[in-house]
Amino acid sequence: MSYVGPDFDPPRPPRRSRRGLLTVAVAALVPGALVGWLVWQSVGDSGGGGTDRSVAPSPRASSPSSSEPASSGTSQPNDNKEPGTPDASPSPSGSRPAASGPLKGKVVVIDPGHNPGNFQHTAEINRKVDIGTNSKECDTTGASTNSGYTEARFTLDVSRRLRTLLEKQGATVKFTQDGGRAWGPCVDERARIGNKADADAVVSIHADGSAAGNRGFHVILPGSVHAGDADTRTIVAPSRELGERIAGNFVRATGSAPSNYIGDGTGLDVRTDLGGLNLSTVPKVFIECGNMRDSKDAALLTSGAWRQKAAQGISEGIVSFLHG
Repeated sequence: MSYVGPDFDPPRPPRRSRRGLLTVAVAALVPGALVGWLVWQSVGDSGGGGTDRSVAPSPRASSPSSSEPASSGTSQPNDNKEPGTPDASPSPSGSRPAASGPLKGKVVVIDPGHNPGNFQHTAEINRKVDIGTNSKECDTTGASTNSGYTEARFTLDVSRRLRTLLEKQGATVKFTQDGGRAWGPCVDERARIGNKADADAVVSIHADGSAAGNRGFHVILPGSVHAGDADTRTIVAPSRELGERIAGNFVRATGSAPSNYIGDGTGLDVRTDLGGLNLSTVPKVFIECGNMRDSKDAALLTSGAWRQKAAQGISEGIVSFLHG
């Protein structure tokens, strides 16, 4: 700390004596400065350029920033966010440069279910699109807890946490949407994004909106469909393997039980009415991480610590599947 002002200025000595003192000081400093310069030259020549190695550039943060678009007309609960794993701000859907790791060269597409902006675009999301077997709405607003925490907000947060974990394993990760668009994409476009990326695995993140008392998670697998633009026959088997591995690791990471209302306790459900699965040409599954309308499940889904466990379980399932 330095002090500036007349109260802290020392008395000035006579000009003549001050000049004499400066002359003596300079004379004493010159030899020392010369020796120091010679030492610096020697070290610099042997050190390859004389770069100051005590200061390194800061690496790019692997997790997104802590802001996120708020869901329309809903309250925002305390998310119990941990440092490094918060709700993140919208960013481009393309992956960051992949790191070295066991998933180097693998492409994973993450599909955060719904979109926070769907609430303001009901006409657009109600438009029918072709899903191969028939036509369905482009998208929906998704579910929410009784306190107003939306599925769209939940899926974005878990997806971003999942992206961070997979990128640390070296995977190239792409999103179908990252909160940066006004609404959508539609279910057929979500499928095309995974297909165009030639993804090794696609996981669509969701949370269910069933009745209170219905608890637990389940993974939705594609059934065999061959109609119109839909042909899932080649992805049924690898998608089941992907789903089984995610389910097993999800139990282990979160402690959550498989659904008590879908899948007969297996945590697995086969469907042929979902455009995101019917139109996929690469291995793909959905995961309903819990039931937002059950108070016990909702307490988990609104916990940042639990969402991190959910992302960990899904990540471990994907890694296991891609390792074979």
